[in-house]
Amino acid sequence: MTTSVGSSRRPSDTAVPAPRRWWALAAVAVAQLMIGLDLTVMNIALPSVQRSLELSDPARQWVVTIFALGYGGPLLLGGRLSDLLGRRRALLFGLTGFALASALGGAATGPAMLLTSRALQGVFGALLTPSVLATLAASFPVSGSGEGSAERGRAFGIYGTVMGSSSGLGVVLGGLLTDHLDWRWCMYVNLPIAGLAAAGVLYAVRPAPRAGGVRLDVTGALLATTGLMALVFGFARAETDGWGAAVTLGALALGLLTLAAFVLAQARAARPLLPLRVVLDRRRGGSYLAVFGVASGIFAALFFLTFYLQNVLGYPPVRAGLAYLPLTAGLMAGGRLVSPLMARVPVRLLLCPGLLTVAAGLALLGALRTDSGYRPGVLLVFLLVGLGSGWLLVTANSTATLGAGADTAVAGAMVMTSQQIGASLGTALLSTVAATAAAGHLRARPGEPAEAAVHGFGVAGLSASAFLCLAAVVVFLVIGGGARRGPERPDGAQAG
Repeated sequence: MTTSVGSSRRPSDTAVPAPRRWWALAAVAVAQLMIGLDLTVMNIALPSVQRSLELSDPARQWVVTIFALGYGGPLLLGGRLSDLLGRRRALLFGLTGFALASALGGAATGPAMLLTSRALQGVFGALLTPSVLATLAASFPVSGSGEGSAERGRAFGIYGTVMGSSSGLGVVLGGLLTDHLDWRWCMYVNLPIAGLAAAGVLYAVRPAPRAGGVRLDVTGALLATTGLMALVFGFARAETDGWGAAVTLGALALGLLTLAAFVLAQARAARPLLPLRVVLDRRRGGSYLAVFGVASGIFAALFFLTFYLQNVLGYPPVRAGLAYLPLTAGLMAGGRLVSPLMARVPVRLLLCPGLLTVAAGLALLGALRTDSGYRPGVLLVFLLVGLGSGWLLVTANSTATLGAGADTAVAGAMVMTSQQIGASLGTALLSTVAATAAAGHLRARPGEPAEAAVHGFGVAGLSASAFLCLAAVVVFLVIGGGARRGPERPDGAQAG
């Protein structure tokens, strides 16, 4: 692995910070919040959606899965389209498309119309997210002397808090809207949010010239999108059909083979979709691995805790959603604590504590029992998972885009790609672990299904905790002692 990016930067990216940069941060944070909300806002609404549109049980799950497919698959393509269109234009296209897709879903008269709208939401979200990160990186540059590091740390701290807390807020919002209005407002709510974000973009994000010499790598785009969508689909089918099902094995095999072909194509392409220098940089590579690891654990944990709160403790949807607020508090605290450290501390000494803090929270799932209640068990899990996630996501997003130059959008897209693949794998794999452990417990103690389910959650949590501890070791070794974080140089590399 290399320790510098070596890509050129446009002058506009190395100039003084944007005059309306804090307004730009607010606008793109609202845009990303909207996407994050939609990853979970429909989860609690699913029973109401199923009754309203007469969805079958398999179709019900696709309301969530098809959004993940549409979002996770084209992220790398969205990063390159951001360069081709220009950041500001890509933000406005993404926001407009996401709003229209949401309106279509809110007005859905049948399953096909709703699923189409959810897929389109994912696709426009995949265009929007890389532009968000590229706008942040350009609005808060760091000079060769390190000037601007503190502002950049604060900006990414705010963004990381918003991004990390959006899933928990989505659960809360979904419960409130479904209980007090109608499930359709889980879709319609995106219209005012998108309008507010678009107004902010028009006011605060200055137009930037298109990246010179950028061409769309059609072969790479097709291979990357197909491979990533096949992996996400395979993991989703593993959760419902099992790992040995033909559809699961076929999708995973297609995904792995296609992504292998993608890597080979990128090594030979004159203008690749994802230049290999982006992922071979030690800091970025370690950041992507850290995000993959933490996503594989926390999304499965949140899935388990939703069932624990509602099915074991008997919480109604709104109360279950509000129970997630300590997660948001932990995320905010983690982002705030790590922001001032990013300019001074080597990145591996920031990423690894984040992973280990989340691992500690997941390990506490093993102590839950049917009579544990909310305090201190669930509350402490939420706080630790939130604290570690906020700490890690702020560090990873800033590191991935620092000094990336013309590769900034696609470098940022890789963060979300890592998160999507990690979340899909973790949810499928840990669900299997939980189900297997629960079945074994039920055979030993028949007639205690709730206790068996909680036992399964605990075994899965301990497994996820062990995986994150291993991930921390791997990230520490991958980044190495020579890849210290340093000030950004005008040539796009990093000092130190």
